[in-house]
This record gives sequence, C-alpha cells and structure tokens, in this order.
Amino acid sequence: MKTLRTYRSFPLVVRLLFINQFGVDIGFYLLIPFLVTYLGHDLGLSAALVGLILGVRNLSQQGLFVLGGSAADRLGPRGVIIVGCMLRTVGFALFAAGSTLPILLAASALSGLAGALFYPAVRTYVAQEAGPRRAEAFALLTVFATGGSLLGLALGGVLLLVDFRVCALVAAGVFAVLCLAQLYALPARKAPRRDTTVRKDWREVLGNRPFLAFAVAMAGMSTLENQVYLLVPEGARQVTGRQEAAVAVLMIGALANLVWQLRVTRALARRGGGPAWIARGIVLTAFGFVPPLLVCGAGAPDGWGATVRNACPVIAGALLLHVGIMIVHPLVMEMVPRFGPARLTGTHFGIFYVFSGLAAAGGNALVGWTLDVGRRTGVTVLPWLCCLVLGLLSATAVTWLHRTKGLPAAGSSAPARRRPARHGSSAPGRRASVGRLHRWPSCGRTRTVPFSPRHCGVVRRAVRCRGCCCGCCHKQARTGEA
Repeated sequence: MKTLRTYRSFPLVVRLLFINQFGVDIGFYLLIPFLVTYLGHDLGLSAALVGLILGVRNLSQQGLFVLGGSAADRLGPRGVIIVGCMLRTVGFALFAAGSTLPILLAASALSGLAGALFYPAVRTYVAQEAGPRRAEAFALLTVFATGGSLLGLALGGVLLLVDFRVCALVAAGVFAVLCLAQLYALPARKAPRRDTTVRKDWREVLGNRPFLAFAVAMAGMSTLENQVYLLVPEGARQVTGRQEAAVAVLMIGALANLVWQLRVTRALARRGGGPAWIARGIVLTAFGFVPPLLVCGAGAPDGWGATVRNACPVIAGALLLHVGIMIVHPLVMEMVPRFGPARLTGTHFGIFYVFSGLAAAGGNALVGWTLDVGRRTGVTVLPWLCCLVLGLLSATAVTWLHRTKGLPAAGSSAPARRRPARHGSSAPGRRASVGRLHRWPSCGRTRTVPFSPRHCGVVRRAVRCRGCCCGCCHKQARTGEA
C-alpha cells in the first residue's frame, strides 16, 4: 500500500513512465532469456553464431547509448522513447518471422538500438519531471522494472511450452501497445533551441573531469551488478548440484528488491543521502561475495541437509548484493544529472551508460577468466575474491572523489555558464538589486514585490527575502530566477 501511495504522489508524467518501464521489462524478459536456447537448440546454430547474434545486440545497445541521450536532449525524450519502442517491436517481430542469419542479425541489431534510445530517454524524462524526488523516483522505477521482469519470465516460461515464436510475437505486441499508449498519453515537452552541435555537446561532457572520474570509479560496481545473473547463479548451481538453485537465487533477489527498494531509499533520504552512501553501498555489495567463499570449494552435497547448508551462504551473499545495489542505484541515477546543465541530462546518461557497458564487458571477461582458472587449479575462491577486490577498489575511488569535493553535493546542480551582462542586468561581481520589502501583518513575514529601477525600464524581482506565505519569492531566493 505504501508503494501504491508513493506511486500516486508523483505527477502523471512520472507515473506513465513507471508503467512504461513495467511494460518494457515484461516484453524484454518474455524473449531475451530464452533466446539462447532457441538459437542453439531449436535452430541448431553453432556457439560462435549464437555469440555473434547476442554480441550484436549488446554492442548496438551499449555502444549507442550516447546517441539516445543526445537525441533526448535535442528532440525531447518523449519522441525518442516512442521511436525506441517501435524499433523493438520490429526487432522482436523479426525473431518470429525468420530463422536465417541475416534476419536474426537485423533483429538483434534493431532490438539493441531500441534499448539505446529509450533507456537514456526514460531516465532523462524522470530526472526532469521528478524534481527534488529524483532518488525516490528512480527507486520506484527499479521496483516497476523488477516486477515487469518477474512477470515477463513467468509468461515467457509458459509461452515457451507452445513455441518460441509465440513468445516473440507476444513480446512484439507488448511493445506495440506501449508505442500506442505513449503516443496518446505521454505529454510532449518542447525541447529548447540549441545553439551548439552534437559534437560540442559530447566534447563538453567528455571534458567534464569530475563526471568522467565518477564514471570510471563506478566501473567496479557495474561489474558487480552483472554478477547477479552470472557468478551468483553459477555458484548456487555448483554448491547445490541443482539447476533450480540458480532460479531460486534470482527469484529471492527480485522479491527482496520489490519489498525493500523503496524502504531503503527512503531510509537513506532521512539520513541525508548523498555520495557517502554510494561508497557504503558499494562496500556492502562487495561483501556480498564473502559468504559464498565459505562453501564454494565444497563438493557435491550428499543429501538435502547438505544442499540447504551449502545454499544458505549463497542466499545470504545474494541478499547482501541486492541490498547494496538498492542503496547505490537510485543515488547514482540521481547524481548523474547534477554533473552538468539540464540541457545535457540525456547526454550525461548516455555517456555514463557507455562507460558502464564497457566496464561490465571487461569485468565479466575478467571474472570469467578467474572462474576458468579456479576450476583448472582448484582455487575456487578466485572469482569471488576478484569481485570483492573490484568492489573495494570502486568504493575507495568514490570515497576519494567525495572527500576531494569531486562529486556534487546532494541538492546541488552544475553552475550555469556566465553570460555577458546586458542592459538592465547586474554587472559581474555586483549584487543584484533588491526590491522593496513589505511586511504583512497577518504573518509577520517579509516578502518582495516587483519594482522597476529608475535607470532601466525592465521590471525585476528581488532575489532576497525571508520567505512568504505562498513560497513563490522564497523559490526565487533559492534559484535566483525572476
């Protein structure tokens, strides 16, 4: 009920974006988790071709996130979201339409490009519309995404009993419905006129050293997040000897996210939030790989008692891992827009996702290599130790940035560019003119009123006051807006 009340407390636009994320994850998990089995088993493709098809999807999505972010900044996020859903509709329909390699590669590329468009656009739209409740909005967005993934997996498992093509057609239908719903329900926001090129925007973001340092510092965390679907399920299979254990670990983590995500974010907000909690969350995520160290070298269990005993440390580690992600993810999404001006919010998200994708790819390769080495040498703790070290390095880097003032404080924003003074405006270095203060007998407070200075015909508002009944000039005092 608290989640429902929180959902209703957001503006209509943000609520529509929550529903959009729910539908996106239903459609995605209806098809993608079962794609490997379809390509390898049903179509009989080699492992190399299966890897090529999946790699095309990952590359087209991770490598083109910056295009989606820039498009959201320049064209407005609404249109980019709709185009992304249209492309994914076509891509998923192609998986059902043909089984030749060119069609499968085209379907994979279109599906990845669609994700590169609407993921940064949705985050940009939420960041613009949620206002000071960004962290809570991103937390609720994660809850809807988790709920959609669970429902999509359940529906996909049922439809797969009929045929994979049915899964693909239903997933394409979900995205088609999302296209129509957003076309008619999602309100448009006129994008501001731009006097710079896309290349200049990219150059400005890539020249933002604090932002780049933060993106690099979060590389270890990006690797740890991916282990929810790679190392942790593999560890559960190894220590229990059962395939069902991997599914159980994923389900437990998803249910924990549904129940605790919003509560964790609210608890952090009551304690100030901010960059310090990001580092603590990364440390907690890294410690999630410690409990499996106790049983990763155990042999195959000889009974249900041994199976449960081996599974408990893996489940405990998975819960720690998920709680750490619950702490970090909303705070990171809330912080990314504060590294630059509002006109480049989408570009910042796009470039941050590119860094995260590259870090995840490299980190997964490293963890996979240590897993192979551990199997050959018998040092089964090696991949778990690797993740622990990566997490602690990432937390140390974020802590260093925080202590050296390299991260924006909570509630701050990047300073706007200084413009040359025009007629009627204050010269650089001078204080703005202050309007007349009127005392209102009803509340005893002071408020400012519009006035026209003698040397200029432009009507201004004062930027200093102690607050007022309506809060209007108090907002101007904080933001300096007229």
